[in-house]
Amino acid sequence: MFKKLVLTAVALSFSMASHAQDYPSKPVTLIVPFAPGGTVDVMGRLIAERLSVHLGKQVIVENRAGAGGIIGTGYVAKAPADGYTLLVGTQGQVMQPLLYKKLTFDSNKDLVTAATFASVPNVLAVSQNTPAATMAEFVAYAKANPGAINMGSAGIGSINHLLGQIFQDRAHVQLTHVPYKGAAPATTDLQAGQVNALFVNLPNVLPYVNAGRVRLLGVASDKRVSVIPDVPTFAEGGVDGVVLDSWYGIMAPAGTPRAILEKIQDSVVAVTKEPSFVAALAKQGALPLASNLEESAKIMADELKLWTPVIENANVQMD
Repeated sequence: MFKKLVLTAVALSFSMASHAQDYPSKPVTLIVPFAPGGTVDVMGRLIAERLSVHLGKQVIVENRAGAGGIIGTGYVAKAPADGYTLLVGTQGQVMQPLLYKKLTFDSNKDLVTAATFASVPNVLAVSQNTPAATMAEFVAYAKANPGAINMGSAGIGSINHLLGQIFQDRAHVQLTHVPYKGAAPATTDLQAGQVNALFVNLPNVLPYVNAGRVRLLGVASDKRVSVIPDVPTFAEGGVDGVVLDSWYGIMAPAGTPRAILEKIQDSVVAVTKEPSFVAALAKQGALPLASNLEESAKIMADELKLWTPVIENANVQMD
């Protein structure tokens, strides 16, 4: 019996090795867990086009939107661990198990990040009717008028909401949270003056900034961003401890063979070095961010350490 088990294990090992060596032998599906048009979708399509070349098989983008990214994430978490169903992931996947009580999966255990490929700065954007031209004026007004500034977000528990929570804690101000069903409608209302402020990734608001409909008061990075060089960092604006770029990576179901993950990793890293990809990112106000499996695991662990107390302190829980 023992001999039979050993032979079965050996056969399975050889089978997995063979599959990994042949990978990919058919098209790969890359799930975007949000609707078309948002930053995650844009980033996913930028990487998919180039991954198709490096992997030698077409990488097909499929949008599975809903429930703040949970539907698409859960679909990949429960998919076969064979490398043919992947996910465009962000730190949002780290937050989901902290925010939602009744998930049927744990993205921090059921997914693995093969590699990251881009980072995008987050900014504080304000409407033209907001009485503040600088970060210092914004903070001063908020302190003098607690709750008077309306802060839009992509929804309760979104990166916009939680970044706004961190900002309020660091700046010692009180803003009124106005959740939307996505960053796009929040941005639309921001440029229309329906909400005063929005903590959001740069690509979402850059067109409105360039059109003069929205003003930027600060960028939540450790240094200024080349496409908006006149916009100071939060620290330069007087609010320390708010450094948070959004990152994008390729995730796979846990249990995917290491050899397949390494093929995906190597392909992603190769894409981040292509001048055309770097230029495409720059147009979005983004930068290439290459990490291997081990570095990606550390990024995920660091994110979990960051967001656990933030979510607990904000007392944010979703059904």
